[in-house]
Amino acid sequence: MTKYLISFPASAMDVAEADLPAVGEAARAVIRAAKDAGVYVFGGGINDKVAPLMVAADGAVAHETYPQTKQFDGGFCVLELPSRDAAVEWAAKLAQACRCAQELREFGYDPES
Repeated sequence: MTKYLISFPASAMDVAEADLPAVGEAARAVIRAAKDAGVYVFGGGINDKVAPLMVAADGAVAHETYPQTKQFDGGFCVLELPSRDAAVEWAAKLAQACRCAQELREFGYDPES
C-alpha cells in the first residue's frame, strides 16, 4: 500500500473562532475513523510557536529554514491506502471536517518503510 500526505496550511482555515471546537471535533472524528479502518500512520499540526532549526550534516544548528518553507504551518496526516482514489476520498472527508481544501501528495515507495 502507498502512504499519502494530506495537509493544509493554517491560512486556508477561514473559520470563525466560535466554530473551532466543532471543526476540531469533526477532524478528530475523521482521524478516529482512519484509525478504526487501520489506515492511519501519524498526523498532527505544526507548532508555529517553536521556531524551526536548520541542522547540517556536521550537527551545526542555525536558526533559519529553507526560504520556500518559511510559512510551513497547518495540519497534516499520513495515511496508508490501497489507491489514489481511496486517498482522494479520505482527503475529501478531512476537507469537509476542516472546512478547507486539502493538499494530497504521494510518498515514493521505500521497501524499508
